[in-house]
Amino acid sequence: MKFRYLGHSCFTVETSKTKLIFDPFISKNELASAIDVGTIDAEYVLLTHGHFDHVADAEDIAKRNDATIISNFEIVTWFGEKGCKGWPMNHGGEHEFEFGKVKYVNAVHSSMLPDGSYGGNPGGFIIEADGRRIYYAGDTALHMDMELIGRYWKPDLAFLPIGDNFTMGIEDSIRCADMIRCDAIVGMHYDTFPFIKMDHQRAVMAFKDAGKTLLLPGIGEEFDA
Repeated sequence: MKFRYLGHSCFTVETSKTKLIFDPFISKNELASAIDVGTIDAEYVLLTHGHFDHVADAEDIAKRNDATIISNFEIVTWFGEKGCKGWPMNHGGEHEFEFGKVKYVNAVHSSMLPDGSYGGNPGGFIIEADGRRIYYAGDTALHMDMELIGRYWKPDLAFLPIGDNFTMGIEDSIRCADMIRCDAIVGMHYDTFPFIKMDHQRAVMAFKDAGKTLLLPGIGEEFDA
């Protein structure tokens, strides 16, 4: 799989069969000003919850690419009223797409769409494709359901929020990595706003001391995993 970090919690994923994008917040993110949203190709747009810093560019990307939005029922319905294609899911549900399996799992957070509409319950995704298993946690606190992910799915790679204040911080993200039994972590949801500024060196060393690898890619950086 090929990945590209587009700032905040936004990543593109290229599998052998398709292109995905998670939580697109680019055009309104000053740190991602070098990224041209109009150049992003994706066949699926995966949204964990309704906050503006996770859905800001979803409509544009979905319509321009005739892409399918995958999220909870409320978010897919909201974007459907704007003319976007969607596939609604809810917690515990799993569906086999052309590129692989998607399971919608629990996240402990809040969710409100940009116009104030109810955004349903926030979630995360477990993706199985190309013989790999990825856990994309979304915005979340540490919670005991993560033990189930470690018991039954054991992801090869996990995308975890580490910026603290609104989500898990460094220490809780390490605890999460232990719970899900994953040693390869990609950090997200940090630095974008003053509330979530983070000491990168401290984070990397803390994960290293715990026997894990933390990747903090630069915005626009591509990597394989």
